[in-house]
Amino acid sequence: MEKGKGLARRWAVELHDASSSSSHSSVPDPPGFTRSAPDADDAGGARQRKDAEAAWKASKAWEVAQAPFKNLMMMGFMMWMAGSTVHLFSIGITFSALWQPISALRSVGKVFEPFKDPRVDTVVPKLVFIALNLAAMGLGVWKLNTLGLLPTNVSDWVFSLAPAREVEYAGGGIPLH
Repeated sequence: MEKGKGLARRWAVELHDASSSSSHSSVPDPPGFTRSAPDADDAGGARQRKDAEAAWKASKAWEVAQAPFKNLMMMGFMMWMAGSTVHLFSIGITFSALWQPISALRSVGKVFEPFKDPRVDTVVPKLVFIALNLAAMGLGVWKLNTLGLLPTNVSDWVFSLAPAREVEYAGGGIPLH
């Protein structure tokens, strides 16, 4: 005998819309389920979600704004460890300390774009971000001056003038007379 031929169906499923029958009111709701008006709940819930999202965006904007402070501390420590003599490592660290804030200042709009929202004010976090990056750039310029790589004397600009006389001080130890 071929499959499906001559055999009667032993079972059948009838699919029907439960909302059209009167039997659904006799079935109790499962524990934890409550019927409510969808309009009132959704409006309040949507507003709460939007407020929570705005608060989250504001807090994340402040985190991003304060991130250069961590970088400033790390870069300051690295510049201190590099010393005040001119060698490859100290020059690399110094130019890195200058380049990172410059690139961060060029991308302020991109950094704060995920937090764009009419309910979130990003002006103050942007100003903090810019101020911290300017402080980091100032730290890099200070290190350039410490290394003697900034032209701060008149003789650095005019070839005919003699270079400034170096005044060295030594301290510490026991004075021998």
